[in-house]
Amino acid sequence: MQNRILFDENELEYTEYHINVTMDPARPMNAPDYHTPITPKENLKRVFKRDGSALWMPTTSDTLMVESRTNIDHIARAEIRDLGPLQKLEEKGGPDLFGIQWVFVPEVGGSMVKPGSPVLEDANDWEEVITFPDVDALDWEGCKINAPLNASKRLLGVTFQNGLFERLISFMDFENAAMAMIDEDQQDAVKRLFDKLADMYNRMIDKYLEILDLDIVCLHDDWGSQRAPFFSLDTCMEMVAPYLKKVADHCHEKGLLFHQHSCGKNEPLVPAMVYAGVDMWLPQTMNDVDMLVDKYGDKIIFGVTPDISPEASIEEQEQAAKALVEKYGPEFMEKPVIFFLRMAPKVFAETLYKESRLYLLNS
Repeated sequence: MQNRILFDENELEYTEYHINVTMDPARPMNAPDYHTPITPKENLKRVFKRDGSALWMPTTSDTLMVESRTNIDHIARAEIRDLGPLQKLEEKGGPDLFGIQWVFVPEVGGSMVKPGSPVLEDANDWEEVITFPDVDALDWEGCKINAPLNASKRLLGVTFQNGLFERLISFMDFENAAMAMIDEDQQDAVKRLFDKLADMYNRMIDKYLEILDLDIVCLHDDWGSQRAPFFSLDTCMEMVAPYLKKVADHCHEKGLLFHQHSCGKNEPLVPAMVYAGVDMWLPQTMNDVDMLVDKYGDKIIFGVTPDISPEASIEEQEQAAKALVEKYGPEFMEKPVIFFLRMAPKVFAETLYKESRLYLLNS
């Protein structure tokens, strides 16, 4: 389907910002509500369909992700992003959904599990040691404060901070968790745990859907370090991918997209993401993103982080935006990307929109 909606310079005018979660005044991330011919939500849905109908190349500013305090993991992790008040310093850290204690570290702006006392040393003991939360008993009534976000013109989603492997680490500490993934005597127990965790995430997704008109779900599960993954592809395919797939399949059955968040040099594990049905991954820059787009871009949408400084001149911003459109434009309809922008310079963001609108219009 060819885009024949002609570009109008008035599209780059705006008088207000998109609805957003409560933001720290010191770190504002307002997204201008431009006069686009369709909403960013609709455009992104077209991008994921790969049907040739997208009007512009999207950015992460076209999404709105919620991390509700109803999921108390987000309180423990100091990662609240909802319509409630800003999280006070004394509220950061504490117990997560499983009662695991987290400690907020102001120097890094995040939390870590209280070190030195893992609740689980052998994965075979988890049924006796780990108590799963009653999902229905969480404060879903309180989550209704986020209902105004249903008016969002951007792709609306929820994030789960602790995914499968991260959850295992929170129970066992990293070294024991990594060992349990490859220890034949513990692997079956880990699989049972991951299967039950997937059921829990799916139930929580269903509860969110009673309140929020979601488009996408993000599961946060870091799989690697700066240099390499924490485990092999074979281990990932056997131990993680089947249960990740269980969550992704549930999302797809509900008409939702599935976003895997995973820090680290995880490009060797992308085949596991493909198997699981992951729709989007925003890899960090130590990964060979262009190789990934070329090899797997028809199956997963990858994030591209533009190399642009906030202090760049207007000319540099315009040139950088045009270069990205020229680079990713030729295969965009079959192998689309999403540009990972948070605080991009204004001229860069607007040039990226305009140039990609014109490119897709005339291609």
